[in-house]
Amino acid sequence: MASITVSLPDGSALSFDRGVALTTVAAAIGPRLAQAALAAKVDGQLVGLDTVLERSAAVTFLTWRDAEGKLVYRHSTAHILAQAVQRLLPEVKVTIGPALEDGRFYYDFDTPQPFTPEVLAQIEDEMRRIIAEDQPIERLKCSRDEARAMFTELGEPYKIELLDAIPEGETVSVYLNQAATPWRDLCRGPHVPSTGRIGQVKLLTSSGAYWRGDSNNKMLQRIYGISFPDAKELNEWLRLREEAEKRDHRKLGRELDLFWFHDVAPASPFFFPAGAHLYTKLVDLIRAQYGKYGYDEVITPQVMDVSLWQTSGHMDNYAENMYFVELDGQQYAVKPMNCPAHCLMYGSRLHSYRELPVRYADFGRLHRYEASGVTAGLTRVRSFCQDDAHIFCRADQIEAEVGAFIDMLLEVYQLFGFSDVHIDLSTRPAKAVGTAAEWTEAEQRLDQALRARGVEFTVAAGEGAFYGPKIDFMVSDALHRRHQLGTCQLDFQLPQRFDLAYIDAADQRQRPVMVHRALLGSLERFLGILIEHTAGAFPLWLAPEQVRVIPVGERFTEYAQSVATQLRAAGLRVTVDASAERMQAKIALAEAKKVPFMLVCGGREAEAGTVAVRARGMIDRGVVPVAGFLAEIAPAAQFPPL
Repeated sequence: MASITVSLPDGSALSFDRGVALTTVAAAIGPRLAQAALAAKVDGQLVGLDTVLERSAAVTFLTWRDAEGKLVYRHSTAHILAQAVQRLLPEVKVTIGPALEDGRFYYDFDTPQPFTPEVLAQIEDEMRRIIAEDQPIERLKCSRDEARAMFTELGEPYKIELLDAIPEGETVSVYLNQAATPWRDLCRGPHVPSTGRIGQVKLLTSSGAYWRGDSNNKMLQRIYGISFPDAKELNEWLRLREEAEKRDHRKLGRELDLFWFHDVAPASPFFFPAGAHLYTKLVDLIRAQYGKYGYDEVITPQVMDVSLWQTSGHMDNYAENMYFVELDGQQYAVKPMNCPAHCLMYGSRLHSYRELPVRYADFGRLHRYEASGVTAGLTRVRSFCQDDAHIFCRADQIEAEVGAFIDMLLEVYQLFGFSDVHIDLSTRPAKAVGTAAEWTEAEQRLDQALRARGVEFTVAAGEGAFYGPKIDFMVSDALHRRHQLGTCQLDFQLPQRFDLAYIDAADQRQRPVMVHRALLGSLERFLGILIEHTAGAFPLWLAPEQVRVIPVGERFTEYAQSVATQLRAAGLRVTVDASAERMQAKIALAEAKKVPFMLVCGGREAEAGTVAVRARGMIDRGVVPVAGFLAEIAPAAQFPPL
């Protein structure tokens, strides 16, 4: 029999007879891998371990340590959930059950009755029985007629609807959990080899969900769950989930009087004074960086003629996310982004090569339509502001400009405690505009900029924007959740659409390159992330209220006010709690509002010109002179020197 070569990620290669199964390949590498492997990639394509190799290929085995391995693991758990539901409730119809990027999975069911907590507990127990049975999970390739006959016999109308949506020519596959009565699901897969590969499971919640997310369709019942190889990881996830609920920025936004939403402006936040302080401080911080890195701030109109958006291409590719208004019989659009206006401004006059780069920064408000079902507090809104800027430069300046942006970004992220920064270089997608040569040059420029800064990065093949490659920056918060914040994108297309130019040293017109970049991204979204990262306990320099002075009784209010006056003169943000509440109640309220410092003033303090200092977290810092307290905290209370 002819042999084939299996190339492994470490550069080694193994020979096997043609027709070898991936399970055999894994076993040949070692028993530990054979036990840990969940799925594999063959020449970059995700497949199950039952796949048979008929030709030489590059093979990467996926385990629990791999993000894609986790998705396969939890997708398989979703199938076990559906099997358990239909074992207990045979009349229930199944629909879809994917794994989610946040670690959960769900399955949607057509059932006349919602799933009560008691029923969820029974389903969870049944899932454990299915796991203990260690049922083999097998993939069957079917013709459309065979699959339709199978699910018609099973009485599964949603599976038939999904089958009809599979494009002609695409393989139809059915997965079987091989029990005494096999359980079948129409699915692309892949899945783990058997149900026994799943360790710990926990069902979380049940709620209503429309079929295919369309409110015109039937309401289904969705069950969310989580799964892990062992109890330790499951318990840690549950602990972090409980902590995440405490840190939910929507909850803390109410408790700390930061922001508010009202039906008069759906998904558009109102910021109270404390929230507005945070917002403007972020703008001030980025403005300070702009001064350091040579950006010029511009202001552009909110509403502009649709002809601008036709030139930019947004009318063809983005109109469903835009707001429109008619004025004097002419159609206008509310701007969803700043880049077309910046192109217009750059093109308002001719530039010399000596003037480049031109860096336009813009804090203008943007409006984008988001469906009500996907808006979520500050993290997905319809009205927002970005720390948005566009750089018009020569091709030979790209590396320096991108490198300077990376330096600026990492400085700011460090300030907020985001030290774990993951960087992706996203390359040409399947649907792209521009020539292959332009894309190759742009990708190389970004690659060189990253390497010149000595930062680690991952290549995300095919994940670039349609007009150019990009660098995305993800941070991990205090709960180890990853959030995409900054982005840096190269664009050769908008300069062409707007016929932008500069005059080179030979007095010839040349096309500039455009760099789109944002550091924090949407300020609203960043605030939501920051609130949860800090649990509302903002660093002293950013806190809306830095110090609260608490008189022990009414007769010490005058002294408390004099202390506050001294602190305000030094530039601190101070309030005095002169209410009739008892001292301990005042301290508890200041703690609830996450005030960094409380200064308690009684008779002894008034006589000696001192204050009793309590730091956030009920930490007693002792009694100190007012001047001593000021000297200690003043450096950390000021705007951060970057």
